[in-house]
Parts: sequence; C-alpha cells; structure tokens
Amino acid sequence: MFCFQCSETMKGTGCTVKGVCGKEPEVANLQDLLIWILKGISYWGVRAREIGVTDVETGLYVAEGLFTTITNVDFDSESLGKKIERALEVRERIERLFREGFRRKHGKDFDDSVPEACTWKLSGGLDVYEMKGAEVGVLDTSDEDVRSLRELLTYGLKGIAAYTDHAYILKHSDNSILDFLQEALAATLDDSRTVDDYVSLVLKAGEYAVKAMALLDEANTSSYGNPEITSVFTGTVEGPGILVSGHDLLDLEELLKQTEGKGINIYTHGEMLPANAYPGLKKYSHLKGNFGTSWYNQQKEFEEFQGPILMTTNCIQKPRESYKDKIFTTGLVGWPGVAHIPNRVDGKEKDFSPIIQKALEVGDIGARPGKSIIVGLAHDQLSKVSDKIIDAVKAGAIKKFVVMGGCDGHAKEREYYTDLAKKLPKEMVILTAGCAKYRYNMLDLGDIGGIPRVVDAGQCNDSYSLVITALKLKEAFGLEDINDLPIEYDIAWYEQKAVAVLLALLYMGVKSIRLGPVLPAFVSPNVLKVLVDNFDIKPIKTVDEDLSAIIG
Repeated sequence: MFCFQCSETMKGTGCTVKGVCGKEPEVANLQDLLIWILKGISYWGVRAREIGVTDVETGLYVAEGLFTTITNVDFDSESLGKKIERALEVRERIERLFREGFRRKHGKDFDDSVPEACTWKLSGGLDVYEMKGAEVGVLDTSDEDVRSLRELLTYGLKGIAAYTDHAYILKHSDNSILDFLQEALAATLDDSRTVDDYVSLVLKAGEYAVKAMALLDEANTSSYGNPEITSVFTGTVEGPGILVSGHDLLDLEELLKQTEGKGINIYTHGEMLPANAYPGLKKYSHLKGNFGTSWYNQQKEFEEFQGPILMTTNCIQKPRESYKDKIFTTGLVGWPGVAHIPNRVDGKEKDFSPIIQKALEVGDIGARPGKSIIVGLAHDQLSKVSDKIIDAVKAGAIKKFVVMGGCDGHAKEREYYTDLAKKLPKEMVILTAGCAKYRYNMLDLGDIGGIPRVVDAGQCNDSYSLVITALKLKEAFGLEDINDLPIEYDIAWYEQKAVAVLLALLYMGVKSIRLGPVLPAFVSPNVLKVLVDNFDIKPIKTVDEDLSAIIG
C-alpha cells in the first residue's frame, strides 16, 4: 500500500505498512482499485457525452465511489469488494451505451485503443482485486510533479463528490458537477497531459467545489430551513439516548421521526453539531443537543456516552470492544464486524429499528452537565446583521476577521488553533466551519456588540457561507479585490473535503492562506512553488509569529 491523502500520513511522506487512520493494506489496495476503475468508467462517460449519450446513473456512481475512498469512510474489505463489482457493472454498461451510440452515429464500430482501466476485468474475488489494486495505486505515476497534481486533483474531486452526493440524497442535482468529476478523473489516465493542463484542471476543480457547496447549501436550506442562531446544550439528560455522528441530515431526520414518542433522546456529535440550528430538525423536542467534540476523540467519547451510536459518514475509527456492539454504520460507511443500516429502497425511509431497539435495551444513559454553545451563523443569519457588522468594522470595533475553518485531528500541533484563538485581540472575530471549531468553540471569547467572536457557519461544506459573507462584505465596502478585505485565512486541513474547500478559495482568488498543521505530503516541491508563486500559500508558523502577521 501507499497512501498520503490525509494530513497525518506516516512521517509526513506516506503510509506503507498500515494507515495511521487504521486502514489495513488490503483495504488501501481495494480503494486504489476502485478509484482506478472509476477512472475507466469516467473515460467511457466522457466519450459517451461527446456523441450525445448521457447517463446520470453512471455519474452518481462515480461520485459515490469517490466518497467511499475519503479518509475514515469505509474500512470493510467485503463492502469495498461489492462496490468494485458494482463499479465493473457500471463500467460495462456505460461502455455498451457508448459503443452502441458510436455505431449509430458513425456507422461503424469503435476501435480506438483505450487505457487498461477501461477494460480490465478478472474473476477471483478480493484476492485478485487486492493484487491489482497494489499495481495501480498512487505510485503508478512515476513523474513526481504529474503524480502530485493528479492526486491534488483527485483528492479535490473526492471532496466535491461528497458534497454532491449529500445534495443528491436530498433530491437536489446539478449534472454538470457529475460530468466534471468524470472529465477530471478521465484526464488522470491521459499521459499526454502536461503539468500546465493539470494545473488548469485543479483550478477548475475549485470552480466546481464552489458549485457543489452551493448545491448542498440549497439542498439543506430548502429541506430544513435556513439555520437559526441557536444555543446548543453539550451535556445529556436522563433517559435512553442515541448519538449521531457524520454529516447526513436526512439520516438524522429519519431517525428523529422514527424515535418520536418512544422516550429516546437524540444527540449530535462531531460534524453533526450544526444540525441543531436547522428549524426542520430542531423542532423535534427529543433532539437534546450535542455530546462530545471532534471525530478524533470518538473512542473515548463513544465509550463515555454509553448508548448506541450511528455513523452516517466519515470519520469512523476502530471501535473499542466496550461499544462495538452498540455502534451502527449506514450509507457508505463500513467497518468489519459492525452492524450496518441498509440504504433506502423504493423511496422509503431507512429502517433504524435495530439501533432504536438497542437504545431501549441499554436504557438510561444518565444526566451529565454541559455548557451551551452558539451555532447557526450561516450566511442567511449573517445577512440579517450585515449592517451591524459593517458599522462595527467602520467604527473600528471589529479590526479583522480570521477564517479558522477546516478539519480537526490528533496532531499535537493543532493546539496552535486553540492558542491562537486565545491570543487574538478582542477586536477580532473568528469565522469557522467544519470540525476545526472544536479547538476553540468552548472558549469564552465573548462578543463584539452582540456579534459572537466565534461565528460558526456549520459543517465543512458551510465554508460556502463564509465565501458568501466575504463577497457581501467586498461589495458593501466597494472593493475590487477580495484580498483587500480585513480577513485573514488560517485553514486547518485533515482530509479531502478540506482540499476541495482550499481549491474553492483559490478559485475565488483568495491569497496568502496559511495552511496547517502541515503542508500536504502529496504536494511536490515544484507544485508547491506554483501554489506559492501564484497564491502565496504558506505553512503556519508559531502562534506568536502568525499573530504578529495577522495584527500587522
């Protein structure tokens, strides 16, 4: 195996024996094979559209497959084997549709040579899949800079795919995003592409990352209403409870419906915290609040919770024996030996009765104290106080905004974000989205004229709200360049959705982003130079050094 797609990759270069995330070598190889076959599917999808043949089902499967390989989603070899088999079926189908269309249009059979990813197929099950996956992984591209750009592109596509998949689940679609996923994946099979070609595709990925986040924002807000400023309790109350982690709001809604009147309380965890601010979800009186913090603390926190846990998306870690019989996965998430809630069939809701029954069996999880934190400050709420914000900036009450969104993780270096938040002058406001917020959202940082000093827009995809807010401020102050705003960008990254957010910011023209806790291992020195020269991307330094630069 060789994997360097997350910020915690071994020694800052790559995991080769076992993933730091817990990924076994066979799982890594199966994921590499799935990505490779998705590239083959994409080749046929692109060729099919060239002759007027479109197939949304193919595009959706490519998005689901990309999402499956995001860090901490699916660790189950059996599950991945089934997804590979399905991918081979999808590839065969889109190839057939293309060849039939080509024959109709040109009156002859298609006989061009095609990449191996478009045709490879061997029986033999997981053993064969693992061996092939070991051949076609990251290191199959020998040129370091081409490899770097292909992986930067692919990881951005994974983030775009995740956001797009969530939107489609809520029946909001933009097929141009699915088409781009295929266009970009297919391009990674083309050895005639130059470094400049891939740089252009990477920036184009940023454009589609913005589209994907906008689509998901529309899906979430049209389904559940615009988030409202909400105070969320972080303890528990007496009675049975279920803890819901991940990002899938529809899973949470269906669970809330199915537990209504059963005496079971529902709590969010990790990236599900912002769900408490949506009117269509917080109307359920048994949604009691949020328990716990960021994903990387889940083993300790899931054990402490005592009740059953539902993982709707990443990030899942190896379950401890103390709660392995109480954790359930659903959607694309998988872990060997963990019970899985099947997908929806024929438009019906998922059946959450197994986890509901488990909650009733476990019984009272006990009351625990907790403080309250403020969420729900997405673009709609901020637009309602925009005059107040603008006046505060003009009056000097707010000197600067510091965007500290992104991901959280294990690394001790991430304490940087806590320390920076504590040291920021009281005239500065933190704008955040994603689980990076857990490094400072429990701090008592106060407010500026009623505006909280930690403005929490929501999940990582709600970085879109921060972009919208920045653009509105740019317009309000009559500025031509978004970089002239009193905004600093101090982004924390861990996995591939953060890569998509980073590419979106680059597409928007944002410069001088500080990235931490480390620069991505998959960015080669030459590619880094391109990013530095064009966008002034830089690594975080010490808190005091960066604080001086921010104040200056």
